[in-house]
Amino acid sequence: MKAAIIQAAGKSPVYGDFNEPVAGEGQELITVSASGLSQFSKSRSSGSHYSSSGTFPSVAGADGVGHTADGRRVYFVLPEAPYGALAERTIVRSKQCVAVPDGLDDITAAAIANPGMSAWAAMVERAHLKTGETVLVNGASGTAGRLAVQLAKHLGASKVIATGRNERELKELSSLGGDVMIPFTFGPSDPFGAKHFEQGLIAEFTQGIDVVIDYLWGESAKTIIVAIAKAVEDATPVRFVQVGGASREENIELPSAALRSSAVQLMGSGVKSVPFPKLLESIRSVFDSVLPAKLQIATKTAHLSAIEEIWEDVPGKPRMVFRIP
Repeated sequence: MKAAIIQAAGKSPVYGDFNEPVAGEGQELITVSASGLSQFSKSRSSGSHYSSSGTFPSVAGADGVGHTADGRRVYFVLPEAPYGALAERTIVRSKQCVAVPDGLDDITAAAIANPGMSAWAAMVERAHLKTGETVLVNGASGTAGRLAVQLAKHLGASKVIATGRNERELKELSSLGGDVMIPFTFGPSDPFGAKHFEQGLIAEFTQGIDVVIDYLWGESAKTIIVAIAKAVEDATPVRFVQVGGASREENIELPSAALRSSAVQLMGSGVKSVPFPKLLESIRSVFDSVLPAKLQIATKTAHLSAIEEIWEDVPGKPRMVFRIP
């Protein structure tokens, strides 16, 4: 069968032939129709993600949409190594499949499952978002961040604050549920950027902030935590949920006073910090919300044979989805 094959850790996939999978007990043989290219899928496939199997050669791709041997249309996640989602067929445990609702096409389902799950799990399973609360989405101009803004409103947030580097794209969020947009810049190009960002945050936080969904980490996350300590009233809890590291800054120098002088609650959200069945429930919930919430996600498609040209160059937006076969 045709597949995107990774020969060794850290290598990019090549398009070629791979052995056919055979399903065992408790497994499904999936004929794949679509697979989205997320950062999670790339890092897990290349061996750099903490959930990687370390098996090579292997087929790339962490999740996708396809049909089971008995004809059910499903979304599936974490195929059995060495098989992956970027192939004509794969095998996955039956309990790691989610039915795709009628009315939701394969491309949208493949594109929205991973970023939608990250937002839903962070807000529902970790932050326990309540109706009427105020949510800040840091990194709101990214694919997952844009969905988080939409889902926050769908889940009952009364105000959604969107932060990110791209001011133009932040403004677009006003039509998707964003109420306040706070752009920021850091570095030599704007030596006062961090200060201006902090001032904008403090102005909003004095009116109340309940939940932060952070897709960036790095300097922006540090600034948000410090602003919480400066602006939020005594002993008022703020749930800060760390979801992604798009800033590529793995470590920050966080002043201890920011924690001692606030009731901020730091937590992560993702594989191993949320029970796996709850992650699957989050995907089901996102699928069920696409139509009633009118969720929007920009997609771009390509055939699997283009994997070698696209793997390294694919941008975060629109979400790339490979058509298979």
